Amino acid sequence: MDYPNDQAPGAPVRSGIPEHGRIPKYYAVKARIAALLEELGEGGVIPTERDLAERYDVARETVRQAVRDLVLEGRLRRRGRGTVVAGPKLAQPLSLASYTEGVRRQGRTPGRTLVTLDRFPCPDPLAAETGLSRGEPVWHLERVLLADDERVGLESTYVAVARVPRLDAEFDPDSSFYGYLAAQGISFGDADERIETVLATPREALLIGTPPALPMLLIHRISRDTGGRPLERVRSLYRGDRFSFTTHLQG
Repeated sequence: MDYPNDQAPGAPVRSGIPEHGRIPKYYAVKARIAALLEELGEGGVIPTERDLAERYDVARETVRQAVRDLVLEGRLRRRGRGTVVAGPKLAQPLSLASYTEGVRRQGRTPGRTLVTLDRFPCPDPLAAETGLSRGEPVWHLERVLLADDERVGLESTYVAVARVPRLDAEFDPDSSFYGYLAAQGISFGDADERIETVLATPREALLIGTPPALPMLLIHRISRDTGGRPLERVRSLYRGDRFSFTTHLQG
């Protein structure tokens, strides 16, 4: 196979063009718009659909599909009535570090908006996952995740009331939950995580401020303390157009 000399290691092979050389018209337009984004730079406003259609001599629906793909990939963002070049995705490490630490390492300002903090008896499914006792009091902490005041995710945390009995009185919802646990003398030991792609529910899309059709990255985490006792069960939903995840593998 013939590789271009300027082929980036992380880019699709042959720029995603099949060996037979025939590509959908929208994909060719998408590639040309993508090159335009490099010229405009972050925050630059792309031309209107009509202007792009005239520039590339294609139908507006072809341009619309190309732009839609770039928005879903996180390379473009809707802003008011226009569309602008998006900044790089947030690269969140897959580790026991908190969301706060991951965002700060990239020079962004983390934040959270409280949706709900309530308590209820532990149901059977949660008890089965965590090893908690059925019916014991459990906190549910739900917050919208922010990066530089942009809504980028939604996080639900379940933790036994017995571990943090004064969570509702002492915890600042805009701060790091892991930092709060450390202040209580609770240390993380290990965790199990599972990642999948999903579409947000109508409620989740409304809270995060995204279209329901936008792909999301969903992380399930069950954490334990250094003594092996169950600590938290977390469901974190991240915008697929604004996040990527990194990890270090060692043999």
